[in-house]
Amino acid sequence: MTDYRNTVFLPKTDFPMKAGLPQKEPEILARWLGDGLEAKLRAARNGREKFILHDGPPYANGDIHIGHALNHILKDLVVRTQTLLGKDAPYVPGWDCHGLPIEWKVEEQYRARKLSKDSVPAAEFRAECRAYAQHWVERQREQLKRLGVGGDWDHPYLTMAFDAEATIVRELLKFADSGQLYRGAKPVMWSPVEKTALAEAEVEYEDIVSTQIDVAFEIVESRFTNLIGQQVAIWTTTPWTIPVNQAIAYGPEVEYVLLNLVDLNAKRELPFVLVSHKLADSFLARIGFPALHADPVDGRSAVAEPLSDGKSMYFDPIPGSALAGTVARHPMHALGGFFARPRPFLAGDFVTTEQGTGLVHMAPDHGEDDFLLCKANGLEPVFAVEGDGKYRADWAWLGGQGSVINPKFNAPDGPICTALREAGALLAASADYKHSYPHSWRSKAKLIFRATPQWFIPMDVAHGGQTLRDTALAAIKDTRWLPAKGQNRITAMVEGRPDWVISRQRAWGVPITLFVDRRTGEYLRDAEVNARIVAAVKAGGADAWWATDPAVFLGNARDAADYERVDDILDVWFDSGCTHAFVLESGEWPALSSPADLYLEGSDQHRGWFQSSLLESCGTRGRAPYKAVLTHGMTLDNKGFKQSKSLGNVTDPIKVMETYGADIVRLWTATVDATEDHRIGDEILKGVSDQYRKLRNTFRYLLGALDGFDEAERWTDAGTMPELERWVLHRLTDLDAELRTCVGNFDFNGYVTAVSTFVNNDLSAFVFDIRKDSLYCDAHDDPKRRAYRTVLDHVFEALVKWLAPVLVFTAEEVWATRFPGAESVHFSDWPGIDAAWRDEALAARWERLRELRGLVTVSIEPLRREKKIGSSLEAAVTVSADADSVALMQSVDFNELCIAGQTAFRVVDQEAVTVEATTDPRCERCWRHRPDVDPVTGLDARCAAVVA
Repeated sequence: MTDYRNTVFLPKTDFPMKAGLPQKEPEILARWLGDGLEAKLRAARNGREKFILHDGPPYANGDIHIGHALNHILKDLVVRTQTLLGKDAPYVPGWDCHGLPIEWKVEEQYRARKLSKDSVPAAEFRAECRAYAQHWVERQREQLKRLGVGGDWDHPYLTMAFDAEATIVRELLKFADSGQLYRGAKPVMWSPVEKTALAEAEVEYEDIVSTQIDVAFEIVESRFTNLIGQQVAIWTTTPWTIPVNQAIAYGPEVEYVLLNLVDLNAKRELPFVLVSHKLADSFLARIGFPALHADPVDGRSAVAEPLSDGKSMYFDPIPGSALAGTVARHPMHALGGFFARPRPFLAGDFVTTEQGTGLVHMAPDHGEDDFLLCKANGLEPVFAVEGDGKYRADWAWLGGQGSVINPKFNAPDGPICTALREAGALLAASADYKHSYPHSWRSKAKLIFRATPQWFIPMDVAHGGQTLRDTALAAIKDTRWLPAKGQNRITAMVEGRPDWVISRQRAWGVPITLFVDRRTGEYLRDAEVNARIVAAVKAGGADAWWATDPAVFLGNARDAADYERVDDILDVWFDSGCTHAFVLESGEWPALSSPADLYLEGSDQHRGWFQSSLLESCGTRGRAPYKAVLTHGMTLDNKGFKQSKSLGNVTDPIKVMETYGADIVRLWTATVDATEDHRIGDEILKGVSDQYRKLRNTFRYLLGALDGFDEAERWTDAGTMPELERWVLHRLTDLDAELRTCVGNFDFNGYVTAVSTFVNNDLSAFVFDIRKDSLYCDAHDDPKRRAYRTVLDHVFEALVKWLAPVLVFTAEEVWATRFPGAESVHFSDWPGIDAAWRDEALAARWERLRELRGLVTVSIEPLRREKKIGSSLEAAVTVSADADSVALMQSVDFNELCIAGQTAFRVVDQEAVTVEATTDPRCERCWRHRPDVDPVTGLDARCAAVVA
């Protein structure tokens, strides 16, 4: 037989099957940067419809982690898909450079050298913080660029840039000038370790075990004389707050009972103790006394054990409202001074009977409810606990001691409980109460509520006819939230949040640029003074506030001695909340505009950047700074656990890029449901690599199959193509509509799933398989082959453009392989899919044909497994089906569709397929078994004509 291999038109391409992404991607990236791809793209898109995604600034304090990678890739997917749709979608990356996260890292460097930041001038320390942040900006920038994230990397925004700091100051002064700012002493989340107030977004909750104590306060005044001299019990899990107690709260609707505490076995008897009737049993259990009778006698409560005379004693329940005017004294009243003051009973609607005793000790320094109730009754904070968590040195009880968050300090044998026990006031103490407790997100140390003088933006003071809370809630309703549950989440947070604490007692940040009149306590509102402050910060940065003589700012009309310069800095969330002002509105990036079309961050930013940006913009502009907000979940390990260095389950995106390549990280990002918590790990990445390999091989097939294709070969009238080609074009219209919907919903999981399904199910497992014979063996100018290659050209253009936002490097490699010297694929618009290709009737017809084909291919498999035939081309198939189905199969080349040797049909009611080996000879060129194979040449008629 003649060797006909050189007459078969096999695909030809230099595109390698092995990707080699870790080596290839840096070369492509270097070429993009060298060619100024981003600037050229911005110029090419100039004048088109805008789409503005505003970047939420990450902290510049370490290498990127997998959460950074996912977040920035998602942003890049948004920007690139919007660009693909033909819009001008500039992306300006940014960094958060101020605040505790960076200051803490610099302090760690000091501590490693056994130094204190207080040992150097503040200006020098701030300079070190600036240098530290700049170092990590540069490092993170290179890592994010390596991920293939496009943007204005040569001109990012930094919150520590002088222009940015000046804008932050200007925004602060807008609040001040409009009266939306006040200084007051309220309890705030305070870190004794970091010695500063923290924002809600800087707090995380962890379970701890605390000491719980029951403490007796003696009643000294009451409208009921039988209560005088008796005790009231309070329960707390923060023993350290007892030294600053100022009152006791009761529930007006709560029913209380006076218990006669007698234990004959232990031969101990205590004064009567007042507690909630509902909580009496749990209280008695904690202090080791028998429980009450289950059933009251004559509507009265009873102790379980009889008294010494053998009779039970009963006491009428006392309504909470009757406790008005009752006064107790502090257990340490003998110390005099603060501790000798009366402790009034105050009605509190927050008092419940869920736990404790139904009576709550009030320390206005250390609780929101405590503060508000006490303040309403003329009791102010005493500031006994200092910034480091120790009591003031002059405090009569435990002065200079602490720290109050130390478990040993609060332990049953610690100094607080010991003193209460000696005073006869400690009813019970045990170190076994497990509960959730706030910790610093940065230092991981426990926090306390601590009243300190701070600056606040009020949520409920009317401004312009509405409170900030009302304005923000209205803006939330006007914003699109994806997923939709994000709206409920942030609504609940804004509805319940307290006033915004914007001051911090740290060194590295934008100063609160206010002067306070020493005589009135009011801050100065003066446009000329404000202008001088803003100009100074713009010229010299935040340091200008401290480096400039106050008299320069105040001018000749005012005496600097009359004013206090505020030394606090701004909450870093206020900084980042102002980014819309100095990035979108400043004009430094002319392509940007406000409000942004989209903010995109993790769901934790509902209480962070989304909220601070919302409040800042609503307070100064009366609207949200964004039109839509998209959130993603947390990246967990392979088993669904939170990633932690201590657990050794962290996936490092830099190492993943070194092993697999950035396009694998990008494909992983696009294949998870990022709106929920999602997973990553070695097994998952291997699966993603397999998915990538299928896509890459599809491109390799298309490049090979289209070798030499030119316009002369193109089939111009799609309507006259063979049905299979027309069906593929119809599927492109389906996919086009589906992908546009995905882009509109920022659903990249759905986007990639749709493309992969088309590639794997429609192309690789169906069309490519069927048309392989025509591609390899038909004549070059055969109409069917021309139509097929024309459709492959459309498929190639669509796939490479649709996947370019995801596989940025691979798509560029594919594009350059086919079109050497052409401009980047990333300049492309959305592929042109002709609406006329849509044919629903054809689609329905081919859906049924695929079902029937499936019956055949399933039936052939057993013969292949049993090695009765080598391939489906050796199968002789008879399909039994109803008349309509048989007519449908006869209307096409069903033999070709099934890649079978022979097909025959029988009209019956029940579908069935029989398979046997064909007896027809095999063509030595195309390997089809045909009755027209010439025994001399070994060719069937088709191949003989092509060879001739």
